[in-house]
Amino acid sequence: MSTTKFEQYNFKPFILEAIKDLGFQEPTEIQERLIPVIAKGDSAIGQSQTGTGKTHAYILPILQKVNPDINQVQAVISAPTRELANQIYLEILKVVEHAPEAEKITARCFIGGTDKQRAIEKLKTQPQVVIGTPGRINDLVKEQALGLHKAGMLVVDEADLMLDMGFIHDVDQFASTMPAKLQMLVFSATIPEKLKPFLKKYMENPKYIQVAPNRAAAENIEHLILPSKHRNKVSLVRSALTAFNPYLAIVFTNTKKKADEVADGLIAQGIKVGRIHGDLSPRERKRVMKQVKDLEFQYLVATDLAARGIDIEGVSHVINYELPTDLDFYIHRVGRTARAGFSGIALTIYEPSDEDALNRLEKMGIQFKNVDLQKEELIEIAERNKRQKRKRQENEIDAKAKSMVKKPEKVKPGYKKKMQADIAKIKKRARKLGKGSK
Repeated sequence: MSTTKFEQYNFKPFILEAIKDLGFQEPTEIQERLIPVIAKGDSAIGQSQTGTGKTHAYILPILQKVNPDINQVQAVISAPTRELANQIYLEILKVVEHAPEAEKITARCFIGGTDKQRAIEKLKTQPQVVIGTPGRINDLVKEQALGLHKAGMLVVDEADLMLDMGFIHDVDQFASTMPAKLQMLVFSATIPEKLKPFLKKYMENPKYIQVAPNRAAAENIEHLILPSKHRNKVSLVRSALTAFNPYLAIVFTNTKKKADEVADGLIAQGIKVGRIHGDLSPRERKRVMKQVKDLEFQYLVATDLAARGIDIEGVSHVINYELPTDLDFYIHRVGRTARAGFSGIALTIYEPSDEDALNRLEKMGIQFKNVDLQKEELIEIAERNKRQKRKRQENEIDAKAKSMVKKPEKVKPGYKKKMQADIAKIKKRARKLGKGSK
């Protein structure tokens, strides 16, 4: 029987069997660092890129710790969106289905947009693991249908997004009904100041685990930038999609209104696209996600909610119709591609006003390749800031030459002219040397 590097964690046989079935050979960095911490019972704050195996980093040790003989809630996993909660639930089912009858673990998913009364009916028998959105979990606790007073483990996934969406209050409300000695696991791409009081309230000396802080985006993503040059951006997107012919591409916009505008524009140009944003009803979102899964769409237009709250498999290309105002979202958007060791392409259409944002992304370690579209073909072009670099070099030569020419101690008539002539000579020599070294 073949083994994997997960054997070192002494997981139950059914968990190891599930790991093999999932095709995992060795733990990712976050799994390697987090699994022993969770196994020990410590609380932790995890910061990691998307696509690094974070979900299984907490699912596996939590399922290891759940006691199948105790029929009460032992672990709660909260996620900001219905899709993410549902995905976590499905991943848990893939593991627990391997358990023999004596070790069966019950898991239930409770999300908004579903029949609350039916959920209350199902809770006549309490599950051992609860997954859900904060609002629905809190509702069920208030209705006294869900008892969390003995649940010793709580996961808060995508905590910064929870904060943005106003869900931290719900988490705080149901977490306050849980045991005082609570093992809390918080995952967040950033740790905003406004999140810190909540963390302080529930976590005493948590282990802080940050993975790959020096690498802004996955290494196997090629970052391309394309100047809009006052052209119709929807037509540029259509031409880029034609040039790429992707397996699955996501086009990101900053607002729901813009997502609809781009999707309608692409449809008008004969392209079949799906769309996903906060204004869709749960039923519509579910339908679009099913169509994406069934490969009915090759293209999807989405807002940033999809970048954080939905895990879409097989994304080969990401197109930024516009740069996000919060540059952290650039990382989340492009993180939709190049997952699980695959490569991906991220194309950003930019305006002259985006220069500062592009410079900041470059400082974060992202290397852009400059491209343009000619007859629906992408061609490489010169660097966007070549002119600025030349100007900067001129300024540097100027400053250096001035520093080398000193004002004479005894000032004679015409000294300024002589100084300027000396500066000009030094600059001329510097430029010659610069050309010779090319």
